Amino acid sequence: MQTPPTAKRIDSTREHHGDTVNDPYAWLKDPQDPETVAYLEAENAYTQERTEHLAGLRERLFTEIKDRTKETDLSVPTRKDGWWYYSRTEEGKQYRIHCRVAANGDTPPELPQDSSALPGEQVLLDGNALAEGHDFFSIGVFDISCDGNLLAYATDYAGNERFTLRFKDLTTGEDLSDVVEGVFYGGAWAASGDYFFYTTVDDAWRPHKVWRHQLGSGEDGVLVYEETDERFGTGIELSRSQEYLFCESHSKVTSEIRFLRADDPTGEFQVMGPGRRQGVEVSADHQGDRFVVLHNHGAENFTLGWTPVADTSQFNVLLEHRADTRLESVSAFADHLVVGLRRDGLSGLRILPTDGEARDVAFDEPIYSVHPDSNPEYDTSMLRLSYQSMVTPESVYDYDTATGELHLRKRKDVLGDYSPDDYVQHRDWATAADGTRVPISIVHRKGVERDGNAPCLLYGYGSYEHSIDPYFSIARLSLVDRGVVFALAHVRGGGEMGRAWYDNGKMLSKKNSFTDFVDCAEHLVEAKWSAPDRLVARGGSAGGLLMGAMLNLAPHRFAGVCAEVPFVDALNTILDPTMPLTVIEWDEWGDPLHNADVYEYMKSYSPYENIANTEYPPILAVTSLNDTRVGFHEPAKWIARLRHEAKGGPFLLKTEMEAGHGGRSGRYDAWKEEAFSLAWMLDQMGLAKA
Repeated sequence: MQTPPTAKRIDSTREHHGDTVNDPYAWLKDPQDPETVAYLEAENAYTQERTEHLAGLRERLFTEIKDRTKETDLSVPTRKDGWWYYSRTEEGKQYRIHCRVAANGDTPPELPQDSSALPGEQVLLDGNALAEGHDFFSIGVFDISCDGNLLAYATDYAGNERFTLRFKDLTTGEDLSDVVEGVFYGGAWAASGDYFFYTTVDDAWRPHKVWRHQLGSGEDGVLVYEETDERFGTGIELSRSQEYLFCESHSKVTSEIRFLRADDPTGEFQVMGPGRRQGVEVSADHQGDRFVVLHNHGAENFTLGWTPVADTSQFNVLLEHRADTRLESVSAFADHLVVGLRRDGLSGLRILPTDGEARDVAFDEPIYSVHPDSNPEYDTSMLRLSYQSMVTPESVYDYDTATGELHLRKRKDVLGDYSPDDYVQHRDWATAADGTRVPISIVHRKGVERDGNAPCLLYGYGSYEHSIDPYFSIARLSLVDRGVVFALAHVRGGGEMGRAWYDNGKMLSKKNSFTDFVDCAEHLVEAKWSAPDRLVARGGSAGGLLMGAMLNLAPHRFAGVCAEVPFVDALNTILDPTMPLTVIEWDEWGDPLHNADVYEYMKSYSPYENIANTEYPPILAVTSLNDTRVGFHEPAKWIARLRHEAKGGPFLLKTEMEAGHGGRSGRYDAWKEEAFSLAWMLDQMGLAKA
């Protein structure tokens, strides 16, 4: 058996608030250093050798995912002006093909049984052709001009989320000569199609500048807004009505909106309302002679208001604040509003007609997820929405806001003999140490005995008010069909139970996220769903921080932990304002650089800082060399320190050398990576031969 790589230890001290700390693996930070690259490659070789016995299982899992997936498929077409837009996939090809057909009515065209191209199809962008010859490919901008004649699109071939912006003339199929390097996600067309607005990032990966590019000018663009406060990022979008451009600046807890008529692209943006107020978040859309505004001024769970376009100084109330209902989004249409909300841990939609009574869109499953889908048309009574549960595949509905009727347009095919009736989903509640009830969403195959013998995968996130709602997964079927119970721990720090749920899992209350997760694990054992030697945990990014921190609290509770792009060196990263996104993150974690209390608190939970000389379960850490959100060095340092200071394991590190935060970009490559992780987790559950 190959011995694990040994990372050299180099004394590298830091001093903060009178505290001197040695960081022996700080050298593992430079992706250009040949010694660092050699170390990562040695780790990959070791991981491959330690998991070689799973090669057959990995292949079976990949085949299961592939065989359950309809490889040649179409999305439901979306209407915009005179066209139906959609994308499709073809068997054997990694990426989507973006297309449109001319519209001949309000009902989406019938999808062919073989999911082939629709009659009269125009291919707008073929991801497979663009990706040819590259190991990684992603699209960061895909935006059609208001007249439907131009496409702005931006591509990334490294995974570092810096895109090259181009423009395609859809009447000729040819790219224009305009090329802009180094743009970020998103953008917006002016009404005329002569100008396109885009954003760029600074060295800390903060979107801080909005530019106006004039097509054919030969120049990248004119700077129209720069966000100088390092806590804030900025972005640009066009209202659904296509009448206004919104330039929004936002930190984790504060936002500010500027607006400009879309037919006056060289004009000056105006600040909406009273402007920036610390702790007040605002989002807006345009409807007729008013803006509709969602904000939390004096309303913890947000309230919905409106303000005249002519004078935005005062926000009037449309929906009052409710302590039991978190308002999350508002979308404006010609004769109604759609409000995304959350109550009792479930997402929901409320329709507010301009001349009628409010109506909620109702579903009858015990746990589910529903959100607005693509709705570019302004003057329509149809709302496109996306629905799924842990047993119901992703489903696209059109909801008639006038009659309340739901029209199922498409439910994702799951090939083979899948039937939702073969599975059970429900919600459990764990009790935290402080008495808080923490929801857990559970799915398993019928017939699984609740006797403490079932293997279980517990997933968690718990940061940024991001809710992990019940969702369907084809890949997850490969677990539950082997008898695995799958559970989602909706811990504090997420948004599942409203704004207070988030506030009680961030800053100086962050440890609630970690203890909640441990309490959920204990509940699953006490409720006879599983046992510690069959219970595996999984989380990624900020959920990877959750994995590392809860492991230091209760390593004996788990048979294994899969941590993906894990934020495990949190203190060192948040101490360094030159690191990507650090200053923006101070509103989430606190500022340990300038606040001694925050420093001590973060030091007490940061996974890298708190590894104990005790038995840890096997750990698989997965990362990517080009990740700009969580540096590869964080899991690399963490695994190296675990090997030196902890017992147990083995501790494995797997680094994608051509990928970013989301891992491999092609769908077949992504399935292979998922099969790798699933095989490892099944092995820790004792199901490697299943």
